Amino acid sequence: MSLLIKNGEIITADTRYIADIYCEGETITRIDHNISPPAGTEVIDATGKFVFPGFIDPHVHIYLPFMGTFSKDTYETGSKAALVGGTTTLIEMCCPAKSDDALAAFELWMSQAAGKSACDFTFHMGVTRFDDQTEAQLREIVKRGISSFKIFLAYKGAFGVDDTELYRTLKLARELGVIVTAHCENETLVSERCKELLAVGKTDPGQHHESRPPAVEAEGVHHLMTFAELTGAATYIVHLSCKEALDQAIAARQRGVRVGVETLIQYLTLDKTYAERPDFEGAKYVMSPPLREARNQRVLWDGLRDGLIQTVATDHAPFDFQKQKPMGKDDFTKIPNGIPSLEERINLLYTYGVKTGKIDLHTFVNVASTQVAKLFDLFPRKGAIQPGADADLVVFDPDYRGNISAKTQSMNVDYSAFEGWKLEGRTRDVTVRGQLAVRDGKFVGTLGRGQFLQRKPSHF
Repeated sequence: MSLLIKNGEIITADTRYIADIYCEGETITRIDHNISPPAGTEVIDATGKFVFPGFIDPHVHIYLPFMGTFSKDTYETGSKAALVGGTTTLIEMCCPAKSDDALAAFELWMSQAAGKSACDFTFHMGVTRFDDQTEAQLREIVKRGISSFKIFLAYKGAFGVDDTELYRTLKLARELGVIVTAHCENETLVSERCKELLAVGKTDPGQHHESRPPAVEAEGVHHLMTFAELTGAATYIVHLSCKEALDQAIAARQRGVRVGVETLIQYLTLDKTYAERPDFEGAKYVMSPPLREARNQRVLWDGLRDGLIQTVATDHAPFDFQKQKPMGKDDFTKIPNGIPSLEERINLLYTYGVKTGKIDLHTFVNVASTQVAKLFDLFPRKGAIQPGADADLVVFDPDYRGNISAKTQSMNVDYSAFEGWKLEGRTRDVTVRGQLAVRDGKFVGTLGRGQFLQRKPSHF
């Protein structure tokens, strides 16, 4: 079936114009003025609306075993939430435990998505140990279409790698042309500070920040950058939260280190006072790295505007406030980390970034779609509006006014981190490879239609 989007204002990372977009099969086949639709064509009137390339979230957790529990979303609920929010492609972190078989873990994560997701998807392959067996399996996983690894410099004894494993992972990545995404916090400093805080009875959610202040994150970035410089590997810092860490990344980039930087929508909009709310309410906002002092928000917005930060993600990790977060009621180290934000990223980025003048529309598209596609070997299939690209398109209504509420969200979790926040603009209609998946803000897509996106490494 063919699809025609008429009279929308097309916004890409570097262009802006009014035109019609004609899609046949799964791709964009023509962009022109006054296209007459053939019989049977589905027509979407986008007059007065923006048309963006489908947005890509480069960092989500849909299936996530964590601290003895599991995140609440499945690909059925998570992909719906993504699409309602304008995200048409997910890149999920495959996070095996240290004792897990890497190939079996990859196949497990794949089984959670294949035949269930309504949007397209791919993975960063987690490397939580590195030995001869792991290396052989990682080579096989790359052959199957994965072009990015994920390592943790935090979570000592769980997900974290030691320095020998770090060095060998980066060397393999350099050989294969794979980009290595990294959680950068010094695991020893976190571990020791957690013990010290708990020993003196500091157990509330607000102490999570004190266990890993900005210097701990900055040291993690510096550590990774040293290894990246010596191996020549391409790297990507996930969920960067503060000026101190960004300074380390910029300094390394100036030395010639290949490093991309991601921040999260919550670091741009929330601050550490949320995690300090009384009556355990702060547990809703516990994540790693933690929310920072509000002064960091300006630094991060400016970093996006100036091209120092490449992407905005969510690190979506939904855990119920009523039944799961209380695991850490008397010990902040046991609070399941993360917040639900997959559904709200694009609307918040527009409302609190574009509408307030912190970033322009081209930067908005670039950091939430195009740069992600380029970094992770999806461009120009994704992240572009041009003939031959997948017909992943978002019709966005800049005149919409509303509020965020857990009562109306698609995410399968019992709270919203942004309850009551005002929106000025929202995703209205969404297509995935030429098929309408969201109409007037409501999911109308097909579960199981989402494809696994095979990628070829290009970071040599």
